[in-house]
Amino acid sequence: MLDLYSKTCMECSKLITNRYSTSFSMGIRVFDRRLRAPIYAVYGFVRFADEIVDTFHDYPKAELLEQFRQDTYEAIEKKISLNPVLQAFQQTVHKYHIEMDLIDAFLDSMEMDLHFHTYEDALYKQYIYGSAEVVGLMCLRVFCEGNDEEYQRLKAPACSLGSAFQKINFLRDMKSDFDDRGRVYFPGVDFTQFTYEDKVLIEADIKKDFDDAYKGIIQLPKGARFGVYLAYVYYTNLFQKIKSATPAKVKQERIRVKDSKKVYLLFRSALVNRLNIF
Repeated sequence: MLDLYSKTCMECSKLITNRYSTSFSMGIRVFDRRLRAPIYAVYGFVRFADEIVDTFHDYPKAELLEQFRQDTYEAIEKKISLNPVLQAFQQTVHKYHIEMDLIDAFLDSMEMDLHFHTYEDALYKQYIYGSAEVVGLMCLRVFCEGNDEEYQRLKAPACSLGSAFQKINFLRDMKSDFDDRGRVYFPGVDFTQFTYEDKVLIEADIKKDFDDAYKGIIQLPKGARFGVYLAYVYYTNLFQKIKSATPAKVKQERIRVKDSKKVYLLFRSALVNRLNIF
């Protein structure tokens, strides 16, 4: 019966992913079947931690996050949890040998959101690493399926992709981060005086991340490459929309890619993958 319980917990993580992110959900669906459940498990884990610090405004966030951290440790140590998200995640951690230092770095970055509203250079880099790059590394552990040499070779591009995704999220969510949470992530940037020059510098940094990431995407194992490439295509398309927008528009609204455009990008990316013309 434990198999039924574990399968049900994995399905909970899948439901969370589908509810929260159409882009990542579509990307995961094109992974080889054996890779989908563990990536859903990683997403469910990071999404729930992020929810604590981003949306639980009327509750004791610090206490809830600390409890979530301790529950995570206990689930991994005991290899069982009554929390469906942590049950799915701990199984993935053990099966794919995801390091505890990655998990700690992620939870530390979530805790940073409880204490910091502006991020200077060192804190910014630490936050990007913990909130995004290590998530890419957790997923890479799954993609490499125990091949440590492959994992070490692709670590840097995986970090670059996670970094690019997170920085685009910061631009896309700039208004809500400032209005709802009082946060400005980009070092030296004043939301009330966000300029064209600020935006261009941030975009140049993101482009470098994408260029570095692409070199690794095309080297990923076949079962994972299409799904990661599709997420890359979605985000580069969003990036182009943000680049075309004025600083004022970025401050005023959440720029997004329409679902119909995502479907078009899915079919175009499928053709690229089928013809192997990355």
